[in-house]
Formats: sequence, structure tokens, C-alpha cells
Amino acid sequence: MGFKNKKVLITGGLGFIGSNLSIKLVELGAKITIIDSLIPEYGGNLKNIESIKDKVAVNFSDVRDEFSIKWLIKDQDYLFNLAGQTSHIDSMTNPFQDLEINTKAQLSILEACRKHNPNIKIVFASTRQLYGKPQYLPVDENHPIIPVDINGINKMSGESYHILYNNVYGINSSVLRLTNTYGPRLRIKDARQTFLGIWIRNLLEDKPFLIFGDGKQIRDYNYVDDVVDAFLLVALSDKTSGKIYNLGNEAPISLNTTAALMVEAYKKGAYKNIPFPEDRKNIDIGDFYGDYNKIKKDLGWSPKITFEEGIERTLKYYENNLNDYI
Repeated sequence: MGFKNKKVLITGGLGFIGSNLSIKLVELGAKITIIDSLIPEYGGNLKNIESIKDKVAVNFSDVRDEFSIKWLIKDQDYLFNLAGQTSHIDSMTNPFQDLEINTKAQLSILEACRKHNPNIKIVFASTRQLYGKPQYLPVDENHPIIPVDINGINKMSGESYHILYNNVYGINSSVLRLTNTYGPRLRIKDARQTFLGIWIRNLLEDKPFLIFGDGKQIRDYNYVDDVVDAFLLVALSDKTSGKIYNLGNEAPISLNTTAALMVEAYKKGAYKNIPFPEDRKNIDIGDFYGDYNKIKKDLGWSPKITFEEGIERTLKYYENNLNDYI
């Protein structure tokens, strides 16, 4: 059982994770339709699918458009639901747009599935951000949900809708709570997807990148190929429906160490610690790393790419393609 000749719909497919997922699924012989609105701040980039542009169908549509979603969802075997607003700061400055994309649009997608394709398998991309400030480490799926921003609340709602539609309507839905994903095709114009984006840009542009606070905060990272593997494993398994899984890494490192490893990989560069900006101080979560034993037990998933190897691959990609991402 695999993806060969299966019809796969990917929302947000021109974005970072969606495009890497699309490339892998083309290799596996799937028939792919990508939905992406190309809203400038959200990371969609046609360069991301340059290598497969003749092998996928791209629909420039917004997941908030329930009429187009209704038609696009029909006859699909799988839905990788990755479209979303990911910036924590943007969610605080424009909360209603975050609500529309991360909550209302998710309900529209699930309603379209219920009415027009109840046999579809859905994997929804969620975030570790909804846990808020950890009460214990590593954070497992039973940790209390206490979001520190609007984005976390709306992603929690999106998650809950997917699990509800699984439990009530039998629409096979699973959730992956992602941590700091990085790799080729990441948005690096700014820090909207992850702080690593702007760090990478500044490093390549010979500008010092900034660490907020003392830099001792612990983080875990997943290279995008490992994350793509998790999505595929969850989609193909019968035992994942109605379940929520953390991703993570058992070798978390501090922000200072992260910065040092990036400079070492690039062979040059500089960084400096500065006090927390006011707009970030209140939503910072301190140390965080996740417990991914549940997905490891159910599906055998664990990250394979070390941060040292992954960041080297990432920097090489942007050295060759920088102008397409800044």
C-alpha cells in the first residue's frame, strides 16, 4: 500500500513543508493537486516546486473559499492540510485573519469532506505552540493546552475540529504537532515561520543575527525531510485516525549553541544577544522540547537528520538560490 496513482490534495502546497511534501509524493507516483493563495506573508513561492512544476496541478485558491474547496476535495484519496497562518506576532496584530484561516477555513474544509468526500484521509499540520509555556519537559501529548497567543488558540480549534469530525462523522483525520521545522524552501525573508529563517538570511547576507535574551533557551528542531516522512507514515496507517502526535528531537540544544553551529557550518558569520523586544517577551515560552514517543511507538518514526547535517544542507540550498527567497 502506497501513494502510487493516488489522488493527493495539499493545501498550502507552495509553502515550505507543503512543497517538500509534494516533491516526495511525485517521487512516489502520486497525482497531486496543490492549493495555495500565495498570500505574500505566508511563505508560498513558485520557486519551491520548480523541479516538479510540470508534474503537479496548482490551483491558486484560498482555503477560505468554501466554493472552490468543495470542488477540489472531490475524489481525492488524501488531504495534507497544511495551509495556515503561522506567525505568532501576526496573530496578535491581526487576530481576525488568523481566526478565519486557522479556524473557520478548517471547518469549511471538513464540511466539504463530510458532504462530498467522507472517505478521504486527512493529516492536519498543527503546532507545539498551543502547549504554551511548558509545565514539564519533555512535553508529551497529555501536557495541558495553555496557548500564549491567538495563533495557538486558533490552531487548537482547527485541531479539535479535525478530531471531532473523525469521531462523529468517521472522516479519518490525524494531527501532527510540529516543532521548529527547518530546511530548504523555508521562508527566510523574516521570522514569520521560524526564527531560523531570518537567522539564515542574515548569515548569508553577512549581517549579525540576533538572539533574544541570554540564549540559554532550549529548543528542538526537525529537518524537513524527517517531517515529510512523518506526514506520509501517518497518512498510510490505519491506526492513526483520531490521534494527535508530537514531533520532536531527543537532542535539544540552546539558542546559543544553535547559533554557534550555524556559524560553524557556514564557516563565517556573527550573532549577538539582545534584550527581549516588548512584543515578544510576553509570548516567549522559555525552554521547549517535545516527547515524540507516541509516534515512535505507533509508526516507528524518529528524526534521522542531525541539526549539524540539516543546517549544512539548508545553507547550501540558500547559497545557490538566495535571490528567490529574499
